[in-house]
Amino acid sequence: MRDPYDVLGVKRGADAAEIKSAFRKQAKKLHPDANKQDPTAASKFAELNAAYEILGEEDKRKAFDRGEIDAEGKPRFQGFEGFGAGAGPGGSAQAGTGFGRDGGFHSFTWSTDGTQQTAGGFEDILREAFGGGAGAAGRRGGARRRQPFAFEQEEFGPEPTGGDLTASVTISLNEAANGTKRRVHLPTGKEVEVKIPAGLADGKQIRLKGQGIPGPGGAGDVLITVHIAQHPYFKVEDGNNLRLELPITLYEAVLGGKVRVPTLSGAVELNVPAGTNSGRTFRLKGKGLPGDNKTHGDLLATIRVVLPDGKDADLEELMQKWRETKPYDPRKDLA
Repeated sequence: MRDPYDVLGVKRGADAAEIKSAFRKQAKKLHPDANKQDPTAASKFAELNAAYEILGEEDKRKAFDRGEIDAEGKPRFQGFEGFGAGAGPGGSAQAGTGFGRDGGFHSFTWSTDGTQQTAGGFEDILREAFGGGAGAAGRRGGARRRQPFAFEQEEFGPEPTGGDLTASVTISLNEAANGTKRRVHLPTGKEVEVKIPAGLADGKQIRLKGQGIPGPGGAGDVLITVHIAQHPYFKVEDGNNLRLELPITLYEAVLGGKVRVPTLSGAVELNVPAGTNSGRTFRLKGKGLPGDNKTHGDLLATIRVVLPDGKDADLEELMQKWRETKPYDPRKDLA
C-alpha cells in the first residue's frame, strides 16, 4: 500500500483537522456509489479508508511516524521487552513489543512517569487495522475505536454502509442449463467463488451479501452480472425456450423421414412429415432451459430446406420437367 500521507494528499506536518478535511473531500469524490462506471473506484476508496485508519487516529499516526507500524497498520517487530524501550528525550512516550505475562505477543507504550501501558495484543492491532473492532485492546487499555468513516451526522445522516462491488462473469449455454461454479476476481483484488444456479437468464445478477467494502453501518454487497456466451446454433428466446434452425435435405422435405435434432441434453429424433416446407416450426417439449418450479422451456426447431452443394444435372433436369408439366405459384397470395 502507498504511504497514507500520499493517499490523503497531506504533508507530514498536517494537523488533525487538515487530515480529516482531506479525507472527507476525497471520500465524497471516490465513494463507489458516486463512481458506478469507474471499475477502479472500489479499490481507491478502500485504500483511502485504510490511509485514514492510520492518520486519523493519533496513536496510530505516531506509531506510523516512528516506524512501528507499516502503511497497512501492521506492526513492525521492535525487539523483545527490555531492548530499545523506555522514555525518550524529554520524557516522551516510547513504544515497543514483547511477550506479556499471559504469554501473548503484545505492543506497549511507556507514559512520561515510566509506567508501562499495554496498548493491545498483536491480533488486536491487526483486527483494528482491518476494521474488525476494538477487541482486546479496548478491554485492556480502554482505547476508543474510531469509526472508519468519521463523517458528521448532520452532513451525511446515518452511518453509511460500505460501497458495493460489481463484477461480471461469462458462462456457456450448457453451464446456464446445468448450473456451475466460478471464481470471480473483484476490483479490490479479492477472489470469490460464485454458485450460478441452473436456468439463470442472461444479464441477471447474483448478490453476495456483506462481501463488499466495509463501513461503519455494515459492509456493502458484491453484485455479479452473469452473461451467457452465444451458442453456435441455439438461441434463447421467450425466457427459457430455445430456438434452432434445423437444416434438412430436399428429399427429406418431399418424402418425409426421421431427422436427428441436437439438444442440450443429447440428440433426439424428430419425425418430419412428407411435404414439409421451409419455415415450419416443430416444438420439442421440455428440451429448453430449466425454469421455476423445476419446469423446462421448449426447443423450437424451424425447418430450413437445403439444396446439395454444386450443380446437379439430374436435379436440374427434374426441375425443368416439373416447371413445364406441374407449374405452381407460391407467391400468388402476395400483393
